[in-house]
Amino acid sequence: MNFIANIWKNPKTSVTGLLLAAVTIAGALSQQGITLGTAGTGTVVTLISGLATALLGLLAKDPGEQSNSTGSTAKLGVWALISLLLPLPFMSGCSARNVAQDIVNWTPTLESAVATVDTAAALLAPADAPIFAAATIGFDAACNVLVAQAKAYLANPNATVLAQLQAAVVVFQQQVNASLLEAAKIINPNSQAHALNAINAVGTAVTAILALVQTVSSKAQVAQMAAQSTIKLAAVRSSLDENKAAAMIASHYGEPVELARAQVEQAELNAAQAGF
Repeated sequence: MNFIANIWKNPKTSVTGLLLAAVTIAGALSQQGITLGTAGTGTVVTLISGLATALLGLLAKDPGEQSNSTGSTAKLGVWALISLLLPLPFMSGCSARNVAQDIVNWTPTLESAVATVDTAAALLAPADAPIFAAATIGFDAACNVLVAQAKAYLANPNATVLAQLQAAVVVFQQQVNASLLEAAKIINPNSQAHALNAINAVGTAVTAILALVQTVSSKAQVAQMAAQSTIKLAAVRSSLDENKAAAMIASHYGEPVELARAQVEQAELNAAQAGF
């Protein structure tokens, strides 16, 4: 009966294990198309996974819990494990309309990031500003198209509008990747840092929208999107700022940065495996 004693002595660990098991089983059921019925606009399986995710978040940081280096390392390890079992908040099994709303919810962040890019050239050395401006010249137009398509899909989430949204997000994703390659060529370290920081903010929002679009796309559609992505993630990985991305994700979804950071890493892995 030692397992009962262990549960009593380590309730938090035991509950965490049960929640992880629930999320893992729910994920496996979802992949097999098993829903166990509907719950609101989603499914029972999705509801179970969502509740378990929320409870895991509450367990991650107890009020008054003493912190130390060992505990911090262990907590990061737990979040890394959870991230491998849980999809991103913007990659859960929701209805097309819920996903469409989440996409639209990202558009103010995207527009703000693009506006920052428009003013970032003033922070660069005179010789570097033209390089940055040329690398990001298409951001405003791409942003306008993507925002418009996101709102159109929310209003009417059909296959035709989805195809237009898929095309718009891939075009913008490719522009971001191309701009990262150009900004990395800037020799002045201060100019390069300002340029990459501004582009990464845009890239995080675009990547979040791309992940959302993937959840409402078929495997064939995702493969087609990936085929249109000629500049792959591997080519720009060294220019990505995962800390900035994690901070933006955590702020947007109101979750711990540790979890967001692990989710960013998992999202990059998922994108690479999909062919982006």
